[in-house]
Amino acid sequence: MKIIQLQLYVLICCHAAVSDQLTDSGSNVTINCDLDENEVYWILLKTPDPPTVILRSMSTTSSPFYTNETFRQKYSVQFKHCLVINNVTADELGVYYCMNTRTPPKLSNSTRLHFTESTQITECHNQKVVNNIDQNQTQWQIIIIIISGLMNGLLLIVLIGLFKVFIVGNRRSAEESQLNTDLQQKRVIEEHQDQLQYAEVDFSKLRRNIHSSQINSTYAAIKLPKS
Repeated sequence: MKIIQLQLYVLICCHAAVSDQLTDSGSNVTINCDLDENEVYWILLKTPDPPTVILRSMSTTSSPFYTNETFRQKYSVQFKHCLVINNVTADELGVYYCMNTRTPPKLSNSTRLHFTESTQITECHNQKVVNNIDQNQTQWQIIIIIISGLMNGLLLIVLIGLFKVFIVGNRRSAEESQLNTDLQQKRVIEEHQDQLQYAEVDFSKLRRNIHSSQINSTYAAIKLPKS
């Protein structure tokens, strides 16, 4: 195959006869081979790509030999080496040659396949529409990513704030509970102290009362009756 490509380079460089064939997108196109040969190669040239050998057509069989199975969906052969292109797209545009398989190799007149002007305008318009759609989708994707990032950041800030409020609230509740407990304990201690002081005062009074009573009783006991 490399030898065939080298031969094609040399022959194409020396070959100048090119005819134009117009077509519309989606149409079927037939390209004739003007070589009187039993076997030929069909070649596609799309600059700046190297020549591509599509198939080898043989008059002894109706089924050609494809160099790539993907070509089978697009290319076929009718009559004597007539190449048929099905549902033409921009990928099939280029210069087509047929070449004999013998030595020395010989090329047919080439056929340049391209779209009509209206089709080219439509293709350009469709491509522009597709590019605009892709650009708009990209912009919307960027906007959605930015909004999503902002929402996630805001949600994170809210969660952190709620967490801090919860922690601070629990701490304040614990401190207030501890403060109330300390105040209650302090009040209980002060009440006990007041009761203890009051008991001491009462006890001293009781002792004085008891002492006076004992003195009066003793005095009454030793007091002699008058004669």
